[in-house]
Amino acid sequence: MEQEVKTEIIEDIISGVECPKCFECYRSGFVNLGKVRDIGREAFLECLEENPQCCEFSLSFGESSSYCLCPVRIYIADKLKK
Repeated sequence: MEQEVKTEIIEDIISGVECPKCFECYRSGFVNLGKVRDIGREAFLECLEENPQCCEFSLSFGESSSYCLCPVRIYIADKLKK
């Protein structure tokens, strides 16, 4: 997929999301990304950040598991493999 098309898709996703970090992942050119691991689930990623509870897109399961539900971050991980 061409970079221009990927950028358009991400901008479309961004238009429907409110981000408390002002889309730092996108604005940084995908350099400043939250640490995640793809666990083979389409709708979320495992969050590997130190304090995932500080993110409104984080869903915690007990003390050991947190998941990223951010649609922009999920797209970046899935399509851009970052």
